[in-house]
Amino acid sequence: MPEQTPPTPPTPPAVPPPEGPKDERKLGELVFDVTEGVSSLVREEIQLAKTEVAEKAGKIAKGAVVGISAGVFAFLALILVMEGIAWLLNEEVFNGKTWPGFFIEAAVFLLIAALAALIAYKAVKAGSPPMPTQAIEEAKLTKETLSKGDGK
Repeated sequence: MPEQTPPTPPTPPAVPPPEGPKDERKLGELVFDVTEGVSSLVREEIQLAKTEVAEKAGKIAKGAVVGISAGVFAFLALILVMEGIAWLLNEEVFNGKTWPGFFIEAAVFLLIAALAALIAYKAVKAGSPPMPTQAIEEAKLTKETLSKGDGK
């Protein structure tokens, strides 16, 4: 008995894909649109760079202010240490016991100065150098994307 092939299902009629809206603009209009888009992109990149530099400059300024305050506290501690030494000499020469308070106060000022110096160091380190790294990265990505579009 010969083998029979199963009947093939009917094929649906071929339907052409729907046509999208055709862009009827002229070449000059397209070039104008591309130029306008690139110009807008460059303006946005410049604005990003300005914002980033301003943010980092603010961090540097904050660090500088805290650093100055650290210097003030260190200077005050130096004054107290010097007066404490004077009272120590007074204790050794004369039999008074009022000098330890000056050293304790000086130690507190030195601790405050050390803490302020640490905060200042971290703030200055976070903001320097004031380079717009995000804007530079975005510009590199944009250049890379545009280069790939040109077929280079």
